[in-house]
Order: sequence, then C-alpha cells, then structure tokens
Amino acid sequence: MLAVTVIVPIGCLAGYGYYNYAQRYNDAVEATERMSRVAEEQALKVMDLNAELVSRVEELLGNMTDAQIAHDESALHQRFNRIAGAFPQVAAISAFGASGQLLVTSRFFPAPVVNIQSRDDFINARHYQPEPYVSLPMQASVSKASVFNVTDARIVADDRFLGVVSVALRRAYFSSFYQKLIDAHAATFVGLYRSDGSLLTSFPDDSPGTAAQEANLFAQAFSRNESVGHLVSSTFADGQKRVVTYRRVGSYGLYVAGGFQVAQLYAVWLHHFILICTLTGLPCLIIWLLIGFSLKQLSTEERAWEQWRGEAGRRLDAEESARHLQRASALGNLVASVAHDFNNYLMVVKSNVAIAKAKEHGNTRAEIAAIERATGTVESLVRTLMGSARKQPLKLTQVDLTHFLPGMMQVVQATVGDPVCASIDVAPDVWPVRSDTAELELAIVNLALNARDAIHRGGKFAIRAQNIQVASHVVGVPAGDYVLLSVSDDGEGMTRDVAAKAFEPLFTTKGGTAHPGLGLVQVLAVCEMSGGTAKLTSEPGVGTTVRLYLPRSSLRVESVPVAEPVENLPAASSETASQPVLLIEDNDEVAASLSAVLQLMGHDVTHLPSADDALIALQEGQAFKLVLSDVQMPGKMSGIDLAEWLQTHRPQQRLALMTGYADELERARHTGVPIFSKPFDAEELEPLIGA
Repeated sequence: MLAVTVIVPIGCLAGYGYYNYAQRYNDAVEATERMSRVAEEQALKVMDLNAELVSRVEELLGNMTDAQIAHDESALHQRFNRIAGAFPQVAAISAFGASGQLLVTSRFFPAPVVNIQSRDDFINARHYQPEPYVSLPMQASVSKASVFNVTDARIVADDRFLGVVSVALRRAYFSSFYQKLIDAHAATFVGLYRSDGSLLTSFPDDSPGTAAQEANLFAQAFSRNESVGHLVSSTFADGQKRVVTYRRVGSYGLYVAGGFQVAQLYAVWLHHFILICTLTGLPCLIIWLLIGFSLKQLSTEERAWEQWRGEAGRRLDAEESARHLQRASALGNLVASVAHDFNNYLMVVKSNVAIAKAKEHGNTRAEIAAIERATGTVESLVRTLMGSARKQPLKLTQVDLTHFLPGMMQVVQATVGDPVCASIDVAPDVWPVRSDTAELELAIVNLALNARDAIHRGGKFAIRAQNIQVASHVVGVPAGDYVLLSVSDDGEGMTRDVAAKAFEPLFTTKGGTAHPGLGLVQVLAVCEMSGGTAKLTSEPGVGTTVRLYLPRSSLRVESVPVAEPVENLPAASSETASQPVLLIEDNDEVAASLSAVLQLMGHDVTHLPSADDALIALQEGQAFKLVLSDVQMPGKMSGIDLAEWLQTHRPQQRLALMTGYADELERARHTGVPIFSKPFDAEELEPLIGA
C-alpha cells in the first residue's frame, strides 16, 4: 500500500506534467504566430499608407525646384500639415533639396535650418533610387521625437535628382500597438526589423535585436526570404533560449517578429505543476492549517505594529509642526517689529525730505530725489515684510478681474521677458473679488518673477481666472463662492520637499542677495488677508501652478479707509482755523519731523506722547482742528480707544489714525476713521485739516 500510494501519484503527476508542458508550448507558438500575423498586417497597412502619402506629396511637388518650393513654403506647409495630421503614426512629412537642405515640413513653419546630406537615409535614397529606404531609429532634428524615416527620391523625367521626400514614423505608435498584442497574448516581445536585422521599434524596449550578434542572427534568418519563418536559438545577448516567429511585410524589406523565452514558459508551467503537486498532498492540509494560523497571528501583530508606528509618526509630525509654527510665529513677530521701526524711521526721512524740498536748499535737488527713490524702495520692501507677517493693512475694494487682469498683460510680459510666451485668460462671467488692488498686482508680479527664474529657455506663463464653488474646507477656506486664479509656468518645477517649504518666510532656492524669499509669502498673505488662500503644485521638469482662491465680492464691500479722501466735513470757521493740530505720537523723532512739516504747511501743532495725555487735554475742553493719533500707544488707551471715545463724546471732532502696523484693525473698520499707513506724505492730511 505504501508503494502504491507513492508510485501511482508520482506516475500520474509525471504524465500530467509532460502533457501540460507540451500543450502550453504549442499554445505559446500558436499565440506567437497569431500575434506576428496581426503585427504584419498592421505594418503592411502603415507602409502602404506611407507609400500613398509619398505619392501624394510627390504629385503635389511635381518638378518644383528648391527655389519654387521655398517660395510656396507656406501653402505647402499647410498641405503637408493637413496630410500628416490625419494619421497618428506620422510624426512629420518633409521635403529636402538635392543638397540635403530642409525645404518644407509639416511640423514647423518656417522650416528650421537642417541639412541631412550626410545622413544614411539621404545617401541611400539618392543612390538606390527609386526604391524607398527605411532608416535606423533616430531622434528628429527639431521635434526630438523618436522616429525612423521612410525616404523616397524625387526623380524627374530626365533622371535628374531633385531631392527626397521623407516621412518620419513614430516608433511609439508601433510599440503601443505591440504592447496591446502582448497583453492579449503571453508573448515576451514583438518587434519591427529591417531585412539586415536592425531593430526599428519594439515592445518592450529591450527586445532582441539591439546587440550586434542578435542583428546578425535575424539577418541570417531573413536572408532566406521566407514570407513566414521560425527561429529557435540560445545565442541571444542574454543567453536565453527563445522561440521566434517572423513574417515579411510585403515587399518593403521589413519583418515583424515576436517570440517568447522558453525559460519564462517553463517557469509558468513549473509554478502550475508545483501547485498541482501541492494540492494532491492531502497530508499537507494540516501543515496548511498551521501556516494559516501562524499567518493570521503574524498579520495581527503586524497591524498592531503598524498602528503603533503610525501613532508614533503622527506624534512626531505633530511635535515638528508645533515647533515649526512656534518658529514661524516668532519670526513673524520679529519681522513685524523690525518693519514697524523701519516705518517710523522712514516717516522721519520722508518728513525731513519734505521739509528740505519746502525750504529749497541750494543745489541739493538731485540728492533729495535720490533719497526719495531710496525711501520708496525701502518702503516697498517693508510693505512686503509687513504683508508676510500679516501686519500690513489692506485697502479691501471690489476688483473687477475682467478689466484688471487684461490690463496687467503688458506688465506681466515685461516681467517674464520676451523669450517667454505670457497669456491671460479670463472667463467672461467671472465674479468680482474682494482684495487690495495694489497687493494683488504685486502678487502677480512676484509669481511672474518666479516663473522667469524657473524658465531657462523659451516657455509659457499663463494666468487663468474662473469661478468655483467650494463646498467644504477641502482647500482650507470656508465653503462659498470663490474666483480661482491659476498661475502656471512650464519651468524646471520643484521637488516635493522644496514645494512644501515654498510659502515659508525667507525660504528661497535662488542664490544672491536679490532674492529675499518673500515673493510667495506675500502671495499667500494677500490671499489670506482677503479671506482666501493659495495652494502650490509642482513637478520637476513639468512646471509649477499656484492657485489663488479669492472670495467673491458682495455688492457692498467693507474696506479699511486707509488714506481715503474725506468728504462732507464741516467747514472750518475762523475760530477753528486758529486752533492747533493735536499730534499723538510716542516716537519723538517721528513727532518732531511730522510737526515740522505741518508747521511749514501753516498749522500749529500740539504734541502729546500718549493717548492718556490726549484724553486729559480733551476732557479739559481744549479744541483742535484735527486729532492725529498713532494706533499703538503706551499707556492704558490705544489710538483706536481714543477714536471711539471721540466718536461718542465729540462726534464733530475731525480725527485720523496712523500706523506702521495694526493688530486691532478689525475694530478700526467699525469706527470709519481714516487710517494713514506709515510712511505717508503730510500733504495727505490737508483735506482733513482744512483751511
């Protein structure tokens, strides 16, 4: 019984294995033959169509000389383009002169400067006319596409050589078709070969035929000039034994070949055979159960381990995020504090420049103008710093993008430079948005500057505006109506790590001191302070897209009245005209310079260092033409507190606030008090002070 239970199963399995392997081998050969037949029909149709295209092109060109073709290049290019555009396998149709110079092509107009007189397809087409010549795979001179050319000579009645007509066929067209064949049949490779054994295209790319010994092997098989043939050999470059079926493609000197590795077939068969042997072993059932139980336990432990590791990773990420937020908050406070002090000093500089101009000192006009330009530059940088720290007050107004964006086209094109093609596409029904016009314009310029630095050669920079509806906090903004500004370039792009840090203050990948790393920070700041956000996606070698989400503007737009002209003020009486201006400023240098400018304008100035002192003076009954107060003040009261007191107890009192930055601007929006952003020109106060 022991011998029977051993010998009978072994004998049955051996017979089944032999029969199954022979059946699989025959099925693979039949599948390869069917596959090569389909590939041969496809190649024959392509080559027949290619011959028809060449015939049409030669009929179109006739006996035209190079000069005549050059004269009619535009019309010929259009005809060529229409002919080539209808067939996906055709990369380009080109006509070359007798000297090998490119005369007209379907891809480009005007034709680039290309000469192929030393290329083998031109030489062979000239010497072996009128038979068409199929070149080896190459990269197109201009389009850089991977192609092989079918070249025909142009011969007139007196056997004079006028040039060649070349049709570039895409290798990818054939390989994608072969891929589908391989998916349908378990073949190892399919390829298109010349009669000399050279590989034109294949799938996969490492198909046999690339090595010299493989090309010789195929050349020997093709030399028998058989319409259908078989090849079984182990002399391939990788040493693997293959079964190959090849078929000739009409009379074009081309062959299609497909085959499989015997080792691959054997591996599949062996896997199946082992499975059958395993299934026949009933005693293995107990082992399977034990293994199944062990795997279940292992899977449970693995899930527990993965869960623990995930929790640990999330905890580390949360801690790192918290540290990052602390650093960013500290950096923002530092930037805001430094920028606030800069604004005070700039106020001193601008006021003293105004005094110097008013006093008309000697030959110092050029120097004063230089100081004004430098002050303007520093003022712009400080404004960017303040925006990055979310301390810059915005003039939120309703912006009509249908007029605003097209109006920036000239600025955008000048920013990215002539080699870059800039375009702006605004949907006709795009909604108005709520934002600061100047800051939004600066954000677009910053993005254009980044695109210019990312595009090293001619590329594209595009701005597109469209309406979207956000249903949830998917992009980090409340649900509602938004206008999406998509700003894209096809530059070098960013890696995932760089893109994750792109919105961090002072982060930059550009060298030198001309790139402070605040451009994208300003873009994000203006979006968030407008009620939206900004998102960035980038891929190395593809380009970068920054998406700006700006909230849709309602009919009534509430804005901070920063330096807006004040209307309907009560007329100044003779008594009011004699009253001084109350200046409340804790910085003595700012107060001194601003007082001097106001005095030059003909106004008396009373300076107090805090809002608490000003409240005492006002409660004592002192009257002033204008109360001008800084927002951030030492003491119990801020400038906004004083403004609210005046609106309650002295509603007729003229009042204005000034600030380098203001954390309490939300309160200021409800007061309606004009706010002047430091540094500003003292002349802007004149409408408030009155005569």
